[in-house]
Amino acid sequence: MIIKSLELADFRNYENLKIDFSSGTNILYGDNAQGKTNILEAIFVSATTKSHKGSKDKEIIRFGKEEGHVRTILERDNAEYRVDMHLRKNKSKGIAIDGQKIKKASDLIGKLNVVFFSPEDLSIIKNGPSERRRFMDMELCQLDQIYLNSLSKYNKLVTERNKVLKDLYEHPENSVLLDVQDKQLCEYGSVIIKTREKFIGELNEIIRPIHEKLTGQKESLSVYYEPYVTAADFEQKLKAARRKDAALKQTTVGPHKDDFSFIVQKKDNSGNLGEGIDIRKFGSQGQQRTASLSLKLSEIEIVKKAKKENPVLLLDDVLSELDSNRQNYLLNTIGDIQTIITCTGLDEFVNNRFEIDKLFKVTEGTVSSEN
Repeated sequence: MIIKSLELADFRNYENLKIDFSSGTNILYGDNAQGKTNILEAIFVSATTKSHKGSKDKEIIRFGKEEGHVRTILERDNAEYRVDMHLRKNKSKGIAIDGQKIKKASDLIGKLNVVFFSPEDLSIIKNGPSERRRFMDMELCQLDQIYLNSLSKYNKLVTERNKVLKDLYEHPENSVLLDVQDKQLCEYGSVIIKTREKFIGELNEIIRPIHEKLTGQKESLSVYYEPYVTAADFEQKLKAARRKDAALKQTTVGPHKDDFSFIVQKKDNSGNLGEGIDIRKFGSQGQQRTASLSLKLSEIEIVKKAKKENPVLLLDDVLSELDSNRQNYLLNTIGDIQTIITCTGLDEFVNNRFEIDKLFKVTEGTVSSEN
């Protein structure tokens, strides 16, 4: 799976841009605030329909313009695809694959698999549960259409249920709507819980050896799923919480409250494991960053396993945040994966004699190819 080219019109600080990528390692370098990250954001939008920053469409359209365009040419399974995205300030985006409009944005998900790694991701361990859920959801939505549909319907139901709860005092007759919504919430929520449970099990098999290599065999990492409710007791707990939900005017029970923990055990000289600590709360910054890097590297392997092909790796100025050992590990891991890297300078690559297939200089919304 590779991105052959990207075209932008009135996207962020780009009036017009056409960039052809190598199937290997592509470096976008330049000073800060020149537009390097915007290129990665456009690719992420092409893959997931959303900005990795959570920005709305009207925020990623060039200032002063009413609409913007993103065109991505990608290749997978020896076939070429064109993804066109029409961004509009006051309407939902239009999406077409090979010139054919698609009715649902979800029909695009999984066509292009990307792994995005930015300095913000190094804080995923210590940040709140919503960050960790977002990581899990973004990954599962790219890999599992059933999960994507279930999550979309579940989130919509939570919003609708919260609206009923807010109006319940003035319209008590609407409590009958809650009975219908609760049944549907449990149906879609159970799919989410079971899929997340399976995902964390598969993640553990992949993340442990990666983390051990990153720590020189000194630590072992385990990830534990912490569901707010199980699939079996969801309905019962949702019913029991109805009075509380009505008082708070929001849905307090369900997988939208899930979290997962990262437990690190140190190894002694004999390889025996010590007591585990939850590094979300008690880990050092170094432990949290190493676990975050392990998580992102695991994401690559999960996509490979599920899709039987490589994802596209997007690294947004992340090398400057890592020490030399972790830099080397990351750069040596990407191997045969198409990688698009942003950075302010080229020292890391020169010092490590790292092979660059294509080099681009980014300056104030213009991109020039260099030898």
